[in-house]
Amino acid sequence: MIIRKAQIPDLENIMLMYKSCVAGMLENNIDQWDATYPNTEVIMADLIAQTYFVVIENEIIIAGINIDQNQDKTYLEINWEDKFDSFLVVHRLGVKEEFWNDGIGKSLMLFAENLVTEKGLNSIRLDTYSGNPKAMEFYRRLGYRELGAINLKPNKNEYYCFEKIIK
Repeated sequence: MIIRKAQIPDLENIMLMYKSCVAGMLENNIDQWDATYPNTEVIMADLIAQTYFVVIENEIIIAGINIDQNQDKTYLEINWEDKFDSFLVVHRLGVKEEFWNDGIGKSLMLFAENLVTEKGLNSIRLDTYSGNPKAMEFYRRLGYRELGAINLKPNKNEYYCFEKIIK
């Protein structure tokens, strides 16, 4: 397993990975993502910003994650523990369905935590859909604390904000 920065030619295979991930989520009655999100425009912006990373196994993209310092404006409503705004934000962590429960997501989160340390920052912030109990349990197991809820999309349930102090 290799984790590397994604490149523009990876876009098609990243979208195939998300297609598998979304199908698995829908099979598990998790409607966080669908055919409209994550989409090629969003992922292309991540690739151009050079903030998207992929997991490669046997020359196939099996997972991906965007890691940057961009937080939705609704994050300002949360009482974060890191008062220095010295954080990275995790977005769009996805794994091909056939690789679920193989530790790939955990490897990506540990990679993100290492980036925090390398950049001399303090913490990671993220949000996850309240209708995705698997993701909420995943982040709790990794030591992330739930600090509140926000509304990102109309007609969707709340999103819970999580934070982990690394430093």
